[in-house]
Amino acid sequence: MFSRHEMLDLVKVDGKARGIIARNLITGELERHSAHAVVIASGGYGNVYFLSTNAMGSNVTASWKVHKQGAAFSNPCFVQIHPTCIPVHGTNQAKLTLMSESLRNSGRIWVPKKKEDAEAIRAGKLKPTQIVEEERDYFLERRYPAFGNLVPRDVASRAAKEVCDEGHGIEANDTNEGVYLDFSSEVKTKGREVAYAKGNHNPTEEEITTLGKKWLEQKYGNLFEMYEKITDENPYETPMKIYPAVHYTMGGVWVDYNLQSTIPGCFVAGEANFSDHGANRLGASALMQGLADGYFVLPYTVSNYLADEIRTGKITTDSPEFAQAENNVKETIEKFINNNGTKSVDHFHKRLGHVMWNKVGMARNEKGLKEAIEEIGQIRDEFYKDVYVPGSANELNPELEKALRVSDLLELGQLMAMDALQRNESCGGHFREEYQDAEGETLRDDENFSFVSAWEYKGQDTTQAVLHKEELKYEFIKIAARNYK
Repeated sequence: MFSRHEMLDLVKVDGKARGIIARNLITGELERHSAHAVVIASGGYGNVYFLSTNAMGSNVTASWKVHKQGAAFSNPCFVQIHPTCIPVHGTNQAKLTLMSESLRNSGRIWVPKKKEDAEAIRAGKLKPTQIVEEERDYFLERRYPAFGNLVPRDVASRAAKEVCDEGHGIEANDTNEGVYLDFSSEVKTKGREVAYAKGNHNPTEEEITTLGKKWLEQKYGNLFEMYEKITDENPYETPMKIYPAVHYTMGGVWVDYNLQSTIPGCFVAGEANFSDHGANRLGASALMQGLADGYFVLPYTVSNYLADEIRTGKITTDSPEFAQAENNVKETIEKFINNNGTKSVDHFHKRLGHVMWNKVGMARNEKGLKEAIEEIGQIRDEFYKDVYVPGSANELNPELEKALRVSDLLELGQLMAMDALQRNESCGGHFREEYQDAEGETLRDDENFSFVSAWEYKGQDTTQAVLHKEELKYEFIKIAARNYK
C-alpha cells in the first residue's frame, strides 16, 4: 500500500501496460512501479466543474494519462446532476454538499409562484413559512403528477433550473439559484399516523407536530443536523434550500466485458470506466461498479490475462520506457515550478468550471458548446503561460498537485463539450435545448445515436481527437423513451 502517492503516467512496454510513474506527495520523489498488469480505479471527473459533491482531491489524472497513452475515452458528456444539494453560498466556496436523495421521499419541492415573493425572500424581507399554500408552486408535482417529487435526478434537476431561470429562485447568491425542500406536510401526515398507532384518534395540532418531528428525527436526524451545521437553519422549522450539483460521471475510459481498456494489460474499474451506465446513472452504482467490478469481475479477468504472462518474468524498472516516462513527468513538473506566472491554479480551475457549468451543464445547445470548446482552449493556453505554482517539486506541494490535475481537466473539459456537440439528441443527463418536445421533455434519436462514443487522443489540442463509435445492439429488450407524466 502506497498512501499519499499519485499516479502521473502509465508505462507501456511493447504495447502492454507494464507499470506506472507515481509521485510521493510528501517528499515529491518520483517513483517507478512495475507490474504485469495495471488496474485504474481512481473515480470520476466531476471536479472538471470546479464545484461538485466530489472530494476536492478527486481528479481525472490517472484515467487521462491512460487515455493519452492510447486508451479510448467514452461518453465524456454523460454527467449526472444531483437535485438535492445545498446551494452555492459564495464565490470563495470550493465544494458542494450532497443531501441524501432519501429526503425526496418525505419532502415536497417548491418555489413561490410570484416572482416578487421570491425577490422578497432573497432580500430577507419574507420567510418561506409566510408563503401560504396557494402561493407555492410544487413544480414537480404539477409537471409530473404520476411521479411527483420522485422523478429521476436529471428530470428533477432540469425542472429546478427552469423555475430559477424564470426568476423564482430563492437563494440569495450570485445566480439566485435555489428551491425549497419542505417537510411540513410530512410532519402532519406522520404525526397523525404515529398518534393513531398509539391509540390517540383525535390528536391536537401540537401533538401531531411533536410526533411528526420526532418521526423525522428518527429517519433523517443526522442529515438534518448536518444541514443545520452548514446553513445555520433548522429544517424542522423552515424548509431546506436545495439546488442541483454535479455528482457522478457516467463516462470514462472505454473497457470491454473483461474491464480491459484498449491498452492490453490496463484494466479500469468503478467510476473511472464508462461501463454499465448510459446517459443516466443506474441505481446503487457504488455497489454495482465498486463492488461488482472489484469482487466479481477483476479477480477473474485479470487472472485470465496474467495466465498468458506466466513466462514473462519480472518486469524491470530500468528499461528505456520507464526512464522516458519518468523524464516526461519530471519535465512537466519543472515547467510548472519554473513558470513564474501571475495567476493561481484555482483562478484557472474556477474559470474552467464556470464555462463547464453554464455551457456543458444541465442544459446545452450548439452555440454554447462551440463557445465552450473555444473558450476552454483559450483558458488552457493562458494556464500554461500564466499559472503560478509556489514552492518546489521536492516537498509537500498542494498547488503543484492541483496544477498537474487541472492541466488534465482542461483537456477533458474540451472533449466533453465536443462529445456533447456531436450528440444531436437529448437523453438522460445530456440535454440539448434544440432537441425537446413541446412540453420541454427530452427527444432521443435512437436511430442515429444509439452508440457509445469512444474518443482517441491525438495531442494536447483536444479538437483533433478522433471519434470512434461502438454501436449498441439490443436483442432481448426493446428500448423506448420514458414518460414521467
